[in-house]
Amino acid sequence: MEQARTLMAQKDNIEAEIETHITILKANNVNMQSPLVDAEGFPRDDIDIYAVRGARVRIIELRNDLKAVMDAIGKALEGIYDPALVAQRSGGSGTTENETTTELKPFALVDGVAPGSPAAEAQLRRGDLVVKFGRLNERDFKTSGLQPLAELVAENEDRAIPLRILRSQEVVLLTLTPRKNWGGRGMLGCHIVPYKPS
Repeated sequence: MEQARTLMAQKDNIEAEIETHITILKANNVNMQSPLVDAEGFPRDDIDIYAVRGARVRIIELRNDLKAVMDAIGKALEGIYDPALVAQRSGGSGTTENETTTELKPFALVDGVAPGSPAAEAQLRRGDLVVKFGRLNERDFKTSGLQPLAELVAENEDRAIPLRILRSQEVVLLTLTPRKNWGGRGMLGCHIVPYKPS
């Protein structure tokens, strides 16, 4: 738990620094993709090119750092939500992670992912099957559609949620951070539907 708190503090610091550099871009009315030259190929005189270029480079570096911290948070949270996994990794039992995960059944299907969304940053893909979402698994979805998932997302705005995904018969561990104001609808930026095995 202490490790998770330390990582969360790192995540907050990185996000704050990213926001500072995004403010520089906004002050110049540009984003990460805006051209820095005019139609004739000359540097634009309406923006501070040096500041914009520096901010962009730093944002890319920080986003990479953020992804590494989010992965570490996911592993730390997984140990909190599912201590059995930590025991397995430390050799507490002879079961591998893949063997335990086959007992979990998918309960939701990712039907679409919006570019630039929290789901896209978490590397969710269309066609992914969700077998675990934070503390939730298929036993929590007998009758109520995906309501428990929506409630968990609402409770965890700007907090990392560990996911376990089934993708091409392989189990993939991801970390998803719901947030508003990412530029699209919802807090995840993906369409998740109940999964019905054929």
